[in-house]
Amino acid sequence: MMEWLERNVPKMVLAPSFVAIMIFVYGFIAWTAWISFTKSRLMPKYDLDGIGQYNRLFAAPRWDVAMNNLFIFGGLFIVISMIIGLALAIFLDQKIRAEGVLRTIYLYPMALSLIVTGTAWKWILNPGLGIQETVRGWGFESFTFDWIIRPEMAIYTIVLAAVWQASGFVMALFLAGLRSVDGEIIRAAQVDGIPTHRIYSAIIIPTMAPIFLSAFIVLAHLAIKAFDLVIALTGGGPGYATDLPATYMYAMAFSRGDLGQAASSAMIMMMVIFAIVVPYLYSELRPRRDQ
Repeated sequence: MMEWLERNVPKMVLAPSFVAIMIFVYGFIAWTAWISFTKSRLMPKYDLDGIGQYNRLFAAPRWDVAMNNLFIFGGLFIVISMIIGLALAIFLDQKIRAEGVLRTIYLYPMALSLIVTGTAWKWILNPGLGIQETVRGWGFESFTFDWIIRPEMAIYTIVLAAVWQASGFVMALFLAGLRSVDGEIIRAAQVDGIPTHRIYSAIIIPTMAPIFLSAFIVLAHLAIKAFDLVIALTGGGPGYATDLPATYMYAMAFSRGDLGQAASSAMIMMMVIFAIVVPYLYSELRPRRDQ
């Protein structure tokens, strides 16, 4: 009896979670995929209609804006966050006195929810309340910083807020990587008279390639799923100038009553995520030749 319990109790404990995941994750992914091939509008329909919803999706001007914004936002967000995070990590790696305080300050934005971040930056960027009004109050009457109300510039306000929140997290990743480098290698390079900037650029940073890849995967995943920050900061506006795929999907599902378009956009988002994550998993899980 004891042997049977030892063998089966773990399975019994894990079974409810396994069943819930299969139903509420993979089951609903399959349901969404099915709906994306039907004529569903306000209510779901289950008769297959081929790729009609995808044709409508790729012909929609709003979807084009959302995808263009994703490339702009994702590219700038990832690159700037990694540059700032690396710079902050190198700065803190110099064993400065106030490292603990500065590290806490840099990491603090990550502790805030995206809704709080979006709301705070909405006030900061509001031309009548924030930076523009403050600088004009100092006497610079011609100063203008109204990106948040300009359709061609509003997407960059989302980049600003997202970088502010994520760069501290990237800094923590890179700082851990810098601290894991063998100190003997660094000391040997210093004895040979190699300048500090060359030690970082030629020795330390190249050894951190896996950390760069991990940071890229995490940031890309956040960029593709970005929703809360956009809703809190711009609401997708002006108009739909700051729409991203996630906000487009939400609008189609809950504002326009178009389940088919919401489902097809969700599947495209999932494919984009797979296109990023699957090669990473393959590179990490494949057998190493030197093992």
